[in-house]
Amino acid sequence: MFDSLTERLNTVFKKLRGHGKLSEQNIKDVLREIRLVLLEADVNFRVAKDFIEAIRVKALGKEVLNSLTPAQQVIKIVNTELTSLLGGENSQLKLSGRRPISMMFVGLQGSGKTTTVGKLAKFLKEKSHNPYMVPADVSRPAAIDQLQKLGQQLKVDTYGPKPGEDPLVICKNAVSFAGVSAHDIVLIDTAGRLHIDEELMQELQTIKETILPNEILLVADAMTGQDAVNVAGKFNEMLDVDGVILTKMDGDARGGAALSIKAVTGKPIKFVGTGERLDALEVFFPDRMASRILGMGDVLSLIEKAQATFDEKKAVELEKKIRKNTFTLEDFKDQIQQIKRMGSLDQIFGMIPGISRISALRGLQPDEKELVKIEAIINSMTKEERLRHTILNGSRRKRIAKGSGTNVQDVNRLIKNFNQTRKMINKITKKGMRGFRGGILPS
Repeated sequence: MFDSLTERLNTVFKKLRGHGKLSEQNIKDVLREIRLVLLEADVNFRVAKDFIEAIRVKALGKEVLNSLTPAQQVIKIVNTELTSLLGGENSQLKLSGRRPISMMFVGLQGSGKTTTVGKLAKFLKEKSHNPYMVPADVSRPAAIDQLQKLGQQLKVDTYGPKPGEDPLVICKNAVSFAGVSAHDIVLIDTAGRLHIDEELMQELQTIKETILPNEILLVADAMTGQDAVNVAGKFNEMLDVDGVILTKMDGDARGGAALSIKAVTGKPIKFVGTGERLDALEVFFPDRMASRILGMGDVLSLIEKAQATFDEKKAVELEKKIRKNTFTLEDFKDQIQQIKRMGSLDQIFGMIPGISRISALRGLQPDEKELVKIEAIINSMTKEERLRHTILNGSRRKRIAKGSGTNVQDVNRLIKNFNQTRKMINKITKKGMRGFRGGILPS
């Protein structure tokens, strides 16, 4: 989502670094450009104006103008103010109090509300909670069935409403059941509309007053830009929401909603949806997001993803194989599968500091299909071929290509890349990282 914004800001900062010393005029010119970049990213006009003014006041201070590295000082100020604009500190879910904790999800139709309930249920289950999902959206025919299917997929208990059951009765019965069962968190999927109307708000207010939820979470579609901000303002005005979950953050929108929503509503973004998969939900950290936007990466999130995804036992086994130079195509496939579980390659690349500023990689779009192709080729091999790639002669390669729906050139390229990877690993283990001067990935 922020690729275009990151690229534009880095262009502005490059001009800034071109000056050994900065004058007030230099800074004013840069701030004017940043303001235009923000407006083009669909940031709320007043938010952009206040943001630029906050930077201007600090950037024109003597300690910046007289600094030996004034450009870096200005970028540091932009980073601090951007973090503040995005909410300052991470806002966590309110999970204290009498059990069961209830959470009410609100939002318009099409925002991804029902799927988000499922994603958060998965997130909470992995944190050792026992969530209970409640389909209280009786206005959309498929909503109840959708949530129940998600429950089966996630192995999360889901309330089964009776035909014609009123949304308020559904919520009361579900909370009562959770109170006498082992469920500690109730996730209520409420009705949505194509637009905000009095009937919808009355229904939601009645549920709120009766259930007294610990959290009211607004699910908003980041792709709708300032419309999402306006919707958030109206829902907050009527229901006093506790936080926002922005969905479709992996889309090609300009990012204005994420940058404006906290300043306009005063309510924090708590999670962001980054894809269709049920594990594509990330806790929102304003400082980490600010670093990503400024092209500085997000190492902490990358490490957390790796720790949550990689199998420690397999990692130890892999280390032994690398040391003994017995790394096979089967191991190669395992590594690809673990990387895929971390999320899309675009997301992983975006977390690596400075990658957007490497000219050779600028504009490079990691191809997810290539990983699928590699897996298909390896899956078409026999067990012996995966363990001993040296036996892959011409006839075997033709058979593998036919079985995987690829061509012989694809199979040859995989074997070549695999051999280069083995050589690289061998160099690293023999000489250590300091002595190795090659690349990280084979071409």
